[in-house]
Amino acid sequence: MAENLFSRFIQAAGDQDRILLQPLARDPISFRQVFEIAGRFANVLTNHGVQPGDRIAVQVEKSPEAVILYLACLRCGAVYLPLNSGYTPSELVYFVSDAEPLLLICSELNRETIAAALPGTQILTLGDDGRSGSLAREAAAAPSGFADADSSMNDLASILYTSGTTGRSKGAMLTHGNLLSNAESLRKAWHFSQKDMLLHALPIFHIHGLFVGINVTMLSGAGIILLPKFDLGAIFATLPGATVMMGVPTFYTRMLQDPRLTQNATRHMRLFISGSAPLLAETHRLWSKRTAHAILERYGMTETNMITSNPFDGVRVPGSVGMPLPGVEVRITGREGNSLSIGEIGMIEVRGPSVFKGYWRMPEKTAAEFRSDGFFITGDLGKIDDRGYVQIVGRDKDLIISGGFNVYPKEVESLIDELPNIEESAVVGIPHADFGEGVTAFVVCKPGSNVTEKEILDSLSGRLARFKHPKRVVFLEQLPRNSLGKVQKSLMRETYNNLYG
Repeated sequence: MAENLFSRFIQAAGDQDRILLQPLARDPISFRQVFEIAGRFANVLTNHGVQPGDRIAVQVEKSPEAVILYLACLRCGAVYLPLNSGYTPSELVYFVSDAEPLLLICSELNRETIAAALPGTQILTLGDDGRSGSLAREAAAAPSGFADADSSMNDLASILYTSGTTGRSKGAMLTHGNLLSNAESLRKAWHFSQKDMLLHALPIFHIHGLFVGINVTMLSGAGIILLPKFDLGAIFATLPGATVMMGVPTFYTRMLQDPRLTQNATRHMRLFISGSAPLLAETHRLWSKRTAHAILERYGMTETNMITSNPFDGVRVPGSVGMPLPGVEVRITGREGNSLSIGEIGMIEVRGPSVFKGYWRMPEKTAAEFRSDGFFITGDLGKIDDRGYVQIVGRDKDLIISGGFNVYPKEVESLIDELPNIEESAVVGIPHADFGEGVTAFVVCKPGSNVTEKEILDSLSGRLARFKHPKRVVFLEQLPRNSLGKVQKSLMRETYNNLYG
């Protein structure tokens, strides 16, 4: 049997009777049970014609079975394509038409509307509880034994779509080797072991919750307290059983507002990790004061997996994302691609075994994003200090990261601009203590018209995932432009920097 990501999970499990998944209000699920269910799911997938290399698109709610479905795809050699559960059926059309999955697995509640939007697509369903739907019913009658595909480290394991600020979303192709190398690096850097229990409240259609949370835990033979979503009541109820928590800054700012967050309540915890969006230095300081724990902030992106991390042993610097992980090279370059000196701000570029294979069916875009020596151009601006710590100072493009999710401004602007009384709009990310960046729409109305914030927000309902909706709408007489007529989004960010307090 070839060595791949799933085979390494099997090796790391050791005693398979130990608990892997502990869901809310359900019995715990052992490694052995997880692998057996993954075998049943894999048999169902192959019965529907899935062959190694075929894409399987998945848009389901978080559940133990949703996690196991990812493992089933690895077992049968399929390419796992997770999609945000907030995407509307009309938004799914692009991803399905681009990736051409052999099979789409969706929530049972959404089957009819998705089938209407995607005629001819083969669909299976998985209920929000993970135990209903056509996939679950067929799996109940399928054998648990499965002859795993002979996938190699160079084979694709997943395609994750990531948005830029121009053009369509791009499918980042990640191999078994990409995912394994990063999970192994993080396991060592964060001292994960079989003694750990991860408190998991992140979504699993995102690289953070899926590949950082799930892969690192499984490669460590550790366990997961699996919450369906972030809920303060559930967090504090399950925190005593955890040793590690991974979250986005929103998690930590909301926990800081709760009186249950005390030093005594977190005394048993080994580590708190934050990523997916910038953690404000003030949040870092308040958390340390309240709990005596220093949040460990790291940095990564869909195309590269994790790039840097503050140290487990050593100083965790507020406002910094730490140092490059072992085996990962990071450099700062100028506009011409020349390497810059310590402390100089420039483009962050990265090279290493975790960097993706390229963009799905976009060879020109792939070539444009890599230097001739193999360094990937991240699009983030930053600097490296004399201790080797990396600090991100902004992005070279206008991508917004709100609550850990990427928001493509042009997509929101296009829908707002379609409204009859709107002259034009510009969507910008403004610093937000809870979400990292708040999606903010700056709108110019047509002369004599009277449009309200509520009317604009209502117009987006059902057409756009909720996380993309603006937190505020600001009305302007005109958008600021430079001498070439280009909208100056940077000026709007500066002017309204304190919009959210």
